[in-house]
Amino acid sequence: MKYIIALSFILSIASIILGFLWETDFSQKMIGGGVAGLFIIAFPLFSWYRWKDKKVEDYMLTKENLKKMREREGDKRR
Repeated sequence: MKYIIALSFILSIASIILGFLWETDFSQKMIGGGVAGLFIIAFPLFSWYRWKDKKVEDYMLTKENLKKMREREGDKRR
């Protein structure tokens, strides 16, 4: 999966750079395709790959998590 993410990132960046460097009829489409590839393919795949084994509840501000944070803050002040 990480190779697919890296490949899509490199292809998208290459498309953007080549779109700026080459003066062809479809250079704006290359830039747009590269940007779309980054934000529709590469970034969502990267986000999913990094978060797939994590518990979302650990990162949410629930009453229990706020209580744990306050307890830890109190321990550090002592």
